[in-house]
Amino acid sequence: MNHTHAAVEATGLCRRYGRSWALIDVDLHVPAGTSLLVAGRNGSGKSTLFRVLAGALKPDRGSYRICGFDGIANRQEARASIGLLGHHSNTWDALTALQNLQVVARFMGKKAGRRDLMPLLEEVGLAERADSPITSFSAGMRKRIAFARLLLQEPKVVLLDEPYGQLDPPGFAFVDALVPRLTRNGSTVLMASHMLEKGAELCDLGLALERGRVIYRGPASGLPAAFAAHHAPAQQRKLEAVR
Repeated sequence: MNHTHAAVEATGLCRRYGRSWALIDVDLHVPAGTSLLVAGRNGSGKSTLFRVLAGALKPDRGSYRICGFDGIANRQEARASIGLLGHHSNTWDALTALQNLQVVARFMGKKAGRRDLMPLLEEVGLAERADSPITSFSAGMRKRIAFARLLLQEPKVVLLDEPYGQLDPPGFAFVDALVPRLTRNGSTVLMASHMLEKGAELCDLGLALERGRVIYRGPASGLPAAFAAHHAPAQQRKLEAVR
């Protein structure tokens, strides 16, 4: 990669819920135009990390910057650079697919005509259901609407939290094509996923969390093996050490 300045950087990031720490001293440096795979078991802190970076949660300690903006002192500017695809689609279920996008487009001051938004629905595979109410959509179709809304934002930093969830095989292919396309266009992508092999093929860098702490940082290609080794049964690790 020729990009050297960081689009996302964090130092000593900590966040807790009550007495339990979800993030402990997490450092990040993700160059602009690259992609980062974030791995970890359930409850390891992946979603908390993304919500902190997106400005939805305030860290208890540490600092972070998004596209040069201080995430705490310049929260609004930092948030404006980020698009988050979370676990919930957050759609207006009484409205149609097209109307959902129109609401977002008008809120963002963008063109909201049918001709303006139909290409987005076409891209996510929902053009034929543009005028169907969201109440008639499956979980996977709702996820596709969330993707369309994310693309409408045109964020500089894209956070994809389990993007393959609820999707069918064609949806998997859509995500596989989307990540490299975003980075080619200059966006920075952070993707949290349990699908390590697939993520390692797509992403440049890798980060693994365990109970809120970083246990791996390096090339994405090396993450699956490092993650498997870390979580191998203790007896197996002892045998391998003897060998």
